[in-house]
Amino acid sequence: MTPLVLLPGMMCDARLWTAQIAAFSGQRIVQTAPMIGADVSEIAADILQNAPPVFALAGLSMGGIVAMEVLRQAPERVERVALLDTNPLPELPEVAARREPQIAKVQQGGLIAVMREEMKPNYLTDGPNRAEILDLCMDMAQTLGSEIFVAQSRALQTRPNQVETLKASKIPTLILCGRDDRLCPIGRHQLMYDLMPHATFTIIENAGHLPTLEQPQETTAALARWLETP
Repeated sequence: MTPLVLLPGMMCDARLWTAQIAAFSGQRIVQTAPMIGADVSEIAADILQNAPPVFALAGLSMGGIVAMEVLRQAPERVERVALLDTNPLPELPEVAARREPQIAKVQQGGLIAVMREEMKPNYLTDGPNRAEILDLCMDMAQTLGSEIFVAQSRALQTRPNQVETLKASKIPTLILCGRDDRLCPIGRHQLMYDLMPHATFTIIENAGHLPTLEQPQETTAALARWLETP
C-alpha cells in the first residue's frame, strides 16, 4: 500500500495523529514529519527529501499549509492529499502583525502563557475531553519549545498563496474541518472545495480546529474512505 505522510499543525507533534497512526500503521508505512523551519517552502523541501518516492499526504492546519506547498513542489510524488482545518490563502497583514507581540513574548520566556491564553482557547469546541486535549496541546508545545514557535510563526507570516496549486491538482482529495473551527472556518474549506470540485468535503460535528483529537473515530473514518478512493 502507498505510504502515508502526516503533517501536524503549529506547535503539535505526532501525537496530534495518535488515533490515525494506530488505525493505519498496521496496513501501510505511516510517517510523520516535523514542521521545523522559518519558511514554508524550505519545510516542504525537507519533507520531500525524507519522504517515500510516492506517498499519500495529510496535513492539519499548518501541516495542511505545508502539504499544499509539497503538492506545488512535487505533484508527481503525491498520490492523494487530505487537507484538514487549514487555509490556502496568504496570511492577512493584520494577522501577521498580531504575531509580533506573541513572538516577542515567547522570546522573553512566555511560551506557556502565549499558548494557554492566546492560542489554545481558540482550538477546541466544548466537549467532555476538552481539558484533556488542551493538556496534551500544552505538552506538545512545551516539548517543541520557543525556537520552533518563533520559526513556525515566521513561516506562517510569509506563506504563499496556493489557489493555483489546488486548481491544478486532480488527485483524490479530502477537505475536512471541524464544524466549530474558529481559526479555519467552514467558509475557507468551501473555497478549497470550489477550487477542487473532484474533492470530497467532510465536516466533523462536535469538533473545532483539532478533529483528529476531538472526534478521532469520525476523522479516521473519513481518512480511511479517502485512502480507499480509486
